[in-house]
Amino acid sequence: MPSGAYNVVAALSWPAVFGAYRLDARGLDHLPPDGGFVLAANHTSSFDPWPLGMPLWPKRQLYFMAKAELFYPVLGHLLRGAGAFPIRRGERDLEAVTTAVEICRRGDVVAMFPEGTRRSKGLVKKHRHRPRTGSARIALTAGVPLVPAAIKGTDRLARLARLHVAYGEPVPMDDLEPGTPHANQVATERLMERIYELHAEL
Repeated sequence: MPSGAYNVVAALSWPAVFGAYRLDARGLDHLPPDGGFVLAANHTSSFDPWPLGMPLWPKRQLYFMAKAELFYPVLGHLLRGAGAFPIRRGERDLEAVTTAVEICRRGDVVAMFPEGTRRSKGLVKKHRHRPRTGSARIALTAGVPLVPAAIKGTDRLARLARLHVAYGEPVPMDDLEPGTPHANQVATERLMERIYELHAEL
């Protein structure tokens, strides 16, 4: 169940997300009904976690990686309460990966943005940007589904543009051997292809 802090943020956000921005959510039936999984989406705005996570609330909470610099007294406590955990950006942070794997294995959802930093002009095509393989690595290591999602509209918040999110079926990974760079890369390529397809359908 979502934490108290997460519930407060979600409740306060509900009128804006579903009222002002009229969030349209598709493919909720593709999400695993039980157990943990990794939910991976494109990234264009700091507001992306809201359309990605709100359709799952109040049944499920999303857990996010956030840069370690934000975890100072007071703010750090609030971030943890809302489901964030620290990662040292630009480094191979094994502690963050281990935390994400543990979250998935206990039955919760870890949200990831394989593109890494935000993209101001919407979805970046694969030939222009190499996505990070962390989402696939975590899902393969934890033995949980890797679910693609696409978000649209968060780059036009000032215009009150309608928000859209689409969830896809889990990426097939039964043929991949966990713990190998090759498996992580192949799973990531499959993931991004599906994210692009979902985005094109919005």
